[in-house]
Amino acid sequence: MLLALNAGSVEIRIGCLERGYVISALSLETRATRTADEYAVLIERSLSLRGIDPARFDGAVLASVAPPVTAVLREAVEEVTGCRVLIVGAGVKTGLNIGIDDPSQLGADLVAEAVGALDSHGAPAIVVDVGAATTTMTVLGQDGRLLGGCIMPGAVLSADALSDTAALLPRVPFEAPRRCIGKNTADCMRSGAVFGAAAAIDGMTARIERELGCTAALIATGGLAAKVIPHCEREFELAEDAALRGLALILPAA
Repeated sequence: MLLALNAGSVEIRIGCLERGYVISALSLETRATRTADEYAVLIERSLSLRGIDPARFDGAVLASVAPPVTAVLREAVEEVTGCRVLIVGAGVKTGLNIGIDDPSQLGADLVAEAVGALDSHGAPAIVVDVGAATTTMTVLGQDGRLLGGCIMPGAVLSADALSDTAALLPRVPFEAPRRCIGKNTADCMRSGAVFGAAAAIDGMTARIERELGCTAALIATGGLAAKVIPHCEREFELAEDAALRGLALILPAA
């Protein structure tokens, strides 16, 4: 069994995988002030609650876009499992053909998602990661090459910016209102946040496909995907743990 971790700036997604499939998953808050021992306790306790013995793991892999916690997480996982942790980054073989200007700038999470998407859906494909702070779109061409993508402000970040910069606008829950046309300030803000995020994804998908010259498989992941993607006009397949599946494929390739 493999232990895969995808560490973002807000959340750490942890998955237990057998034969490339996630059999159990959990999430922890990303907190730079935690020590390796604190993370070890949290991971061990979470695994125990799911009836998983850490001694069963024969490999561990980590993708991190949160540098302050990378080394700490590696130490914690090695303490809990006894496995050496592979950190996905420059120089690690992933089997992915990366066609951007500087491959070292590509986030390890996006690499893992792309590897997982190629394995499950083939190419061409567009992988959208809907997060609180950012929404990213990663494009795989017809030959499976990673061509690039786009980065947009996350829906929660955008909504919070409204409240922070406009004195009369309150903070509102990130939930879709019943109608797009809001009848009050809160519903107007919720409409813009949720439906606006969905419309941006639809619009960027259409532009990307025009550049590709073909339609593509559409895969959605990320912490807010379940709240935003159902309101898209295009049909995306929700794959919450695409990155974890990709990491499980990268580990033996490396």
